[in-house]
Amino acid sequence: MSGRFVVEADGGSRGNPGPAGYGALVRDARTGKVLAERAASVGRATNNVAEYGGLVAGLQAALDLDASADVEVRMDSKLVVEQMSGRWKIKHPDMQKLAVQARAIARQLGSVRYTWVPRAQNGAADALANSAMDGRPVHRDVAAEPSVTEDDVQPTAEPAPVVTTVTHLLRHGRTEHTPERRYSGRNDLPLSATGRAEAEAAAARAKELGIDVVVASPLRRTRETAEAVAAALGLQVELDDDLVELDFGDLEGLTATEAREKHPLAARRFMADVTVAAPNGESIADVSKRVARARERLLDRYAGQTVLVVSHVTPIKLLLAAGLGVGDEVVHRVFLEAASLSTVAWSSDGRTSVRVVNDTSHLR
Repeated sequence: MSGRFVVEADGGSRGNPGPAGYGALVRDARTGKVLAERAASVGRATNNVAEYGGLVAGLQAALDLDASADVEVRMDSKLVVEQMSGRWKIKHPDMQKLAVQARAIARQLGSVRYTWVPRAQNGAADALANSAMDGRPVHRDVAAEPSVTEDDVQPTAEPAPVVTTVTHLLRHGRTEHTPERRYSGRNDLPLSATGRAEAEAAAARAKELGIDVVVASPLRRTRETAEAVAAALGLQVELDDDLVELDFGDLEGLTATEAREKHPLAARRFMADVTVAAPNGESIADVSKRVARARERLLDRYAGQTVLVVSHVTPIKLLLAAGLGVGDEVVHRVFLEAASLSTVAWSSDGRTSVRVVNDTSHLR
């Protein structure tokens, strides 16, 4: 009797187009057991091209396992599902080539059908795609791995205890740029009167959080906010240059509308692609690299402690993205008020937990 498999596939691009990768896995349809996993980079491409790459890889993995198998492909891309089901036309030339490959593989299998699933039900393939985009390809065939019996397992030393470090992420209080939502990067504006009041309110809230350490960006607005909180807690402020805001270059001090008027092409590209730098400034991807360095230092130096990180919109959003295990593009989908608090817990076994986002209850 032929096997029955479920192929779960996904793909993603950090920039669309941008650095892209796919993930796919094959499950036994009866037991749900994972039989094979695939994840690889596809270079610079769009989300849709990467999703087709995942489809091709998943079908090939199923074919390698059992050419006579009946396969259900599950993807959260309605576009790919509808196109491969023959209901929508494929116009993009790269997608057309990949669709031809997918159909050629599908013809060698017993049968193939396509099912759309919500993104929440495609998490395993999405995680593999993110692994590929992070430079960690996967090619795993469970059937080819040696089996381990209970008698083969040797006693090991007691595992190290799991240590959890909690980071409370505080955005600085308001400055004169905040009400008009102007790009505010490397300037050294002080807190406004409202911003100072917000810092004092955040200090009162911080007394309830069991803070052990206060770490801040060295820019004036974050330093003033951090100093207000640290004074209330009886702590010193430690500064970390990697926590400074994105350098907006020629866009500094402009609203989004003004930026599009003065730098139409550069502003549009910067807002659309996290790998594109602001004119004479930084990209979100640049900030992501240094925020990752800051995060590693925090978790190494203050393991098991509760740390207040006083920073800016972009670094805080990128720390939230790391906690969620999602790409840098999430910075365009999260809003953070001035003096808002967010919380991420980081465990030494690699698990993370985003507990709070944009809490402003202390400002009311």
